[in-house]
Amino acid sequence: MSRLLLLRHARAAWAEPGMRDFDRPLDATGRADADAMGAVMARDGVVPDRVICSSARRARETWDAVMRHLTVADAIVTDQLYITDATGYLNFIRDNDGVGSLLIVGHNPMIEDVCFALAREGRDEATGARANGFPTCGLAIIDFPEGFASVAPSKGFLEAFYTPAG
Repeated sequence: MSRLLLLRHARAAWAEPGMRDFDRPLDATGRADADAMGAVMARDGVVPDRVICSSARRARETWDAVMRHLTVADAIVTDQLYITDATGYLNFIRDNDGVGSLLIVGHNPMIEDVCFALAREGRDEATGARANGFPTCGLAIIDFPEGFASVAPSKGFLEAFYTPAG
């Protein structure tokens, strides 16, 4: 079995004049939410074997806050998660076959699109929480019966869905 964790970056500040979208930092709420999500992941034993994080500042800051609570040896930061589409996210996932659990720290709409495409079914409380959309710093946990190479639409099961609000 393989486990995919999809984490949308936490809430970012508005861009200052002349600032690129890529360089937007987390705001105070985003920093608090990311820290709290890391604490919840540690408490519940949700620790990935590998992390792939967008290199956009808000995604890196989200992962930095989360990782203070976890011990993860294998983290990759890439520009590709910032510039690609949902198909690109799926390719990242499939390219990590053999990894037991993979965390993607990325952006909407790709995170939400991938989550809904891969896991139409799930635990009632998880699908209920996800029904309202994928909030900033939301975390989806999707289980697959096989490795990531065979990941395809509707093949996953939404095991849990965490939001900053609860």
